[in-house]
Amino acid sequence: MSENDNLYAAYKAKDARFDGRFFVGISTTGIYCRPVCRARQAKAKNCTFYSTAAQAEQNGFRPCLLCRPELAPGNSITDATATLAQRAARIIEENCGSGSSLNELAGRIGCTGRHLRRVFTAQFNVTPVQYLGTCRLLLAKNLLTDTGLSILDVAMAAGFGSLRRFNDLFKNRYHLSPSALRKRIPAGRKADGNITLALGYRPPYRFDEILRLLDERAIPGVELIANGEYWRTVDLVDPAGRRVCGSLRVGYRPQKNVLTVTLSETLLSALPQILAKVRHLFDLYCDPSAIYETLSAMSEIRPGICLLGTRLPGCFDAFEIAVCAVLGQESATKTTKTLAARLVCTLGAPVQTDIAGLTHAFPAPKDILALEEPIENHLEPLGITAAQARTVYKLAQVLESGEIDLEHCERPEAETEKLAAVAGIGSRTAEYIAMRTTGWTDAFLEGDAAIKKALAPRTPKEICELSEAWRPWRSYAAINLWNSLKKED
Repeated sequence: MSENDNLYAAYKAKDARFDGRFFVGISTTGIYCRPVCRARQAKAKNCTFYSTAAQAEQNGFRPCLLCRPELAPGNSITDATATLAQRAARIIEENCGSGSSLNELAGRIGCTGRHLRRVFTAQFNVTPVQYLGTCRLLLAKNLLTDTGLSILDVAMAAGFGSLRRFNDLFKNRYHLSPSALRKRIPAGRKADGNITLALGYRPPYRFDEILRLLDERAIPGVELIANGEYWRTVDLVDPAGRRVCGSLRVGYRPQKNVLTVTLSETLLSALPQILAKVRHLFDLYCDPSAIYETLSAMSEIRPGICLLGTRLPGCFDAFEIAVCAVLGQESATKTTKTLAARLVCTLGAPVQTDIAGLTHAFPAPKDILALEEPIENHLEPLGITAAQARTVYKLAQVLESGEIDLEHCERPEAETEKLAAVAGIGSRTAEYIAMRTTGWTDAFLEGDAAIKKALAPRTPKEICELSEAWRPWRSYAAINLWNSLKKED
C-alpha cells in the first residue's frame, strides 16, 4: 500500500491514534478535517493529505466546523526525532499572540531567521510566517466558537494587532467573516468573567493518575485539586510586557477527548502562553500508542505495571518545579510542601481569586535575586537550610540569566549536566527537574528510591541494563513504576 492508502485507511477507521498527525483536504467541499471527523467520509479520490493544518490552508482548504482542527493534539518531540523545525513550531504556537518577528523567534532557538525559514519549510512545506498565521486563525476560531468574547478581543488575543487585519485574513482564508461564524454557533454562553477553551489529546488518557501525581506535589496557596479538576494561580508577563494575574482550572471531558481550560478574563492577553503551559503540564502532545508499543514489555516484570495512556506530568513554571525539587531532596513530601507553602506566603505575590486555598503566585527568580544577601537570612527563618537557600539563589541566577534553559532547550541532557553542576543539586534531582520542565522523554532516575523499590531485588546495574530497552521513553517507564507502587498501597 502507498502512504496515501495508509492515511486513507486511518481516516476511514476514524483512528484516534492519528489525530493531529495529519489532516485531510476534501476537494468536493473545500474543507479540511481531522482523521477522526464524524462527517460523512469522502471518497479516496477526493482526499489530499497534509502534515499540518497550515499546509492544508495554504492549499486553499478551510477548517471543518464539525471536527474543529484547532482542537487536534500536537505532535510529540522525542530525543530521537527532535528537529529545529519542531521546536520552532512549539515556540510559534506559544507566541502567536505576540508581535514577535521571525528573527526574534529564531533567536530563541539559537539560529538565524534565514536558516529557520529554510529548515521549517523543508519539514512542514509552509514557511514559519504561514504557520504563524494559521496558529493565529485557529486560536481565533477557537475563541469565537467557545467564548463570548467580543470580536475585537478575539483579534487582539490571537495576535492580529488590528480588527481590520483579522477580518481580512479570516474572510480570505475561511470564506466567511468572524461575525458570520459566530452566528452559526448556538447562543447561551454567559459572560461570567472567565474564558473556557478545549484542548485535544490522543486517547486513552489516564487523567486520574496524572491528577494524583500533581496532587501529591501541589504547592499550598498556588495549586490545588478539587472536584476532579486542577486549579492554580497565574502571575506572568504578557507579550506586551504587562504583568497579568488570575487563576485557571483544568477539567477532563473524556467523551470528547479534550481537557477544558477555564481561566480568568484578566489573563486574556497571555492566552497562547498559558495554553502552551497547560499542554506541557498535562502532556497533551503525547502519542500513547507509540509509547506503549515500546513499554508494554514492562508488564513481563509484573502484570499491569505498564498501562496504555499514562502521561508524563510536565510543569507550568520551571523555577517552581526546580525549587520544590531542591527542598525535597532530603525531606518527605509533606515537609517539602510545608516549606514551599512558607516560601510562597512570604515571598510570593498575592493573587486575588474566588477560590479558597489559592492565594499567591510562586516567587519568580527575580523575586529571589531582589533579596539582600546573604540569602540564608531570608530563607532560614522559614525552615529552609542554609545549603538549600544558597542552591535556590543559584538556581534563580542561572535561570534568570538564561545560562540554563529549561523551556526550549535542544538537548535536555546538556541542561541536566548544568543543573547537576549547581552546588546542592544531586544527579537524580537534576534528572527529575529536567524530566518535568523540559519534557525529556528519556530521563530514568535509576537512583530514585521508588524505582528501586518497584524493581527490587534488582541491583542498580541490573536496573540500568533493563531500562535500555525502554528508550526513548524511559521517563514514561519511571511514571509507570511510580504508579505501580500506588496500586499496591
